[in-house]
Amino acid sequence: MMEAILERAPARPGLTAAWWAVVARFLLHGLIVSTWVSRIPAIQSALALTNAQLGLCLLGTAVGSIAAVPLTGWLVSRYGSKRVTTWSTVGFSLALLAPGFAINAATLFAALAIFGAMAAANDVSINSQAVSIEAALAEPTMSRFHAMFSVGGMIGASLGGLVAARDVPPNLHLAIASAVFLLIALFTAPLLLDAQDNVTGRSSTFALKRIPPVLLTLTVVGFCMFLSEGAMADWTAVYLKQVLLAGPGVAAAGYAVFSAGMAIFRLLGDTITKRLGPVRTVRAGALVAAAGLSLALAAQSPGWALPGFALTGAGFSVIVPLVFGAGGRVPAVPRGAGIAIVSGSGYIGFLFGPPLIGLMAQQTSLRGALLLVVALSLLAAALARAVRVVEE
Repeated sequence: MMEAILERAPARPGLTAAWWAVVARFLLHGLIVSTWVSRIPAIQSALALTNAQLGLCLLGTAVGSIAAVPLTGWLVSRYGSKRVTTWSTVGFSLALLAPGFAINAATLFAALAIFGAMAAANDVSINSQAVSIEAALAEPTMSRFHAMFSVGGMIGASLGGLVAARDVPPNLHLAIASAVFLLIALFTAPLLLDAQDNVTGRSSTFALKRIPPVLLTLTVVGFCMFLSEGAMADWTAVYLKQVLLAGPGVAAAGYAVFSAGMAIFRLLGDTITKRLGPVRTVRAGALVAAAGLSLALAAQSPGWALPGFALTGAGFSVIVPLVFGAGGRVPAVPRGAGIAIVSGSGYIGFLFGPPLIGLMAQQTSLRGALLLVVALSLLAAALARAVRVVEE
């Protein structure tokens, strides 16, 4: 794995430290998210929340995220991604404390709204830094950055499971993790790239009514991919259990192989992009995802469905990094604003995708509802040309 990360790492001394600092930021983002997720059952039990109450509390994350995205885009355009990335990573590390000290459903909702807002702010700002690094290198590196989020997620979830198994209280676990992540954030902050990010030093005059058509197309692709990833996260295990009658262990493996395919091919994504170009990479990835999920939906046994889910993850892997990168390079649009618009549409898709699949499954079947993801993948393939954005 480390060899894939190091392959074609920047050789210029002025960029090497910044490149690694951004790698650390993506890794931290995955660690923080997965550390919180690993303690959800313990916090639910400690607060005696029903599943319905927990579901409402989790909406706080979405509310905070959607509220923070446009503000963060404006801040990046005004102050630059280095400053915003620095404070947002510090804030996100500290926000991990809040859920552990919730005393009821209302305080948990508030804690998760703060957590979601800082997660979105960090997401937009680190992607802005990543686009600046990629522009300075003049070669693809976005996919490896996003791979580190996946790696951080796997590490955080694994460590969180071990800690939970030892009955460590969530507030103690989250406090220690927060302190460690904060130290890493502070130590690496000076190494970030001091990029311009189309900084104006005054309020941005960019208006939504003047969004270029290419950016609108990128938001559609981002919406399709985030909706599809959300659907895969929430419905693969259910599909394997209800439709293919898999046992609990095999059902859980559905999302595991999807995530593994995504992480592996994100590590390889920059090499693939350099050889094929961004348009063909996105188109090929979307078609592979459509074919993989079609295989899983046509399967009559879990043994055939699992490879299909792995192919789906592999196909999705490089699309979001390339769409984020393209969103930050749209001419006449501040870098932070472009990424915020793309990521904002993505968050909306991620939020509404799983319940939409559920409603469609109620009217037809789960197998039929998941065909929506196949259709969205084909739509993304048709719109792949949008990632070929030329910097002014």
